[in-house]
Amino acid sequence: IAGWVEHCLGRAVDSVEGIDAGLGARSFHRVRLVGSEGPATLVARVEAEEDPALRPPGVPPEPPLEPLRAHLAAHGLPVPACYGMGDGWMLLEDLGDTSLEGLSATADASTRRAAYEQACALVPRLQGVPPAPGVAAFERRLDSSLFAYKAEQVIEWVLPRTRARDSRSAATVVRDAFTLVADVAGAAPQRLAHRDFKAANLHPRPGSDTLQLVMIDLQGAFLAPPEYDLVCLLRDSHVALDPAFVDEMKRAIRPQLPDAPTAAEFERRFDLLTLTRNGKDLARYLYAAETRGDERYLKLVPRAVATLQDAARAVGAEDPRLGRLAELLLESLPDLPGDGDATPTDPENGESSCGR
Repeated sequence: IAGWVEHCLGRAVDSVEGIDAGLGARSFHRVRLVGSEGPATLVARVEAEEDPALRPPGVPPEPPLEPLRAHLAAHGLPVPACYGMGDGWMLLEDLGDTSLEGLSATADASTRRAAYEQACALVPRLQGVPPAPGVAAFERRLDSSLFAYKAEQVIEWVLPRTRARDSRSAATVVRDAFTLVADVAGAAPQRLAHRDFKAANLHPRPGSDTLQLVMIDLQGAFLAPPEYDLVCLLRDSHVALDPAFVDEMKRAIRPQLPDAPTAAEFERRFDLLTLTRNGKDLARYLYAAETRGDERYLKLVPRAVATLQDAARAVGAEDPRLGRLAELLLESLPDLPGDGDATPTDPENGESSCGR
């Protein structure tokens, strides 16, 4: 890594330190540079072979970060600057270790609110970015194979922990409901989505005079219904938000979306996508703990369960397939391992408040 930096920038390297990463295979390293010209630190992003078990069969791995990063930058979206790249590596702007997730836990109420308002406002801007030749994100989409994969993850990792008497019947319930969501999503307008637009992937730019959130981990971007990124952010299991604040943000952003869905369309898809997104997340937390011994995410399990149950209540009466899933989630899903606090945080006052 030091050799890459010296070759690209002509600057000596003082140190290279590993940075804690999530569940993906790629690694990140903070590079401290010698001298005062240019940035004092950079982040080296090093690709690694993906685990094919973590994507649907036949679906290729995520594309490279470029040229998507450059395309978004050209359209005024806040993304990390690139200082050099090669086969399997990139040198990126160092945005520090504090994300919106960390900011939410430490900042005052007005800063938290401003940060989430800014994050939500990025969604319509991202959806307004025009397609470009060679940018793979515009050729990828949230399709039926991805929903089927999410369903199988829930079946494999979540269902064994339910009180369901008949595992085959319960698996059918999950598949039927996720297929319904896939059909609804497929009929919706398709707009560019970050795909993992959660608080951990939004970082305040260090040294800026004003709060400026920068999007990271962009390479998985694809076309999806207009609500997808807002589900990732406002139903993020990592940060509990007060339901009243979530509703306020949804009301503010919905008319700004390029497709301006009706309130009924928006709310329906928001809840349906919550079921599949958070169901998959819950499965991944349990998978990581059981297969990798990575228990960092078990603390998020109670919140993920509460979010799933909330969405199930909202849509359960709409269709028998959803009603059966709601019954499974509300009556058969016990308290799962984890020590997280599912009580939402109100960005207005920083205190816990009970949600529905």
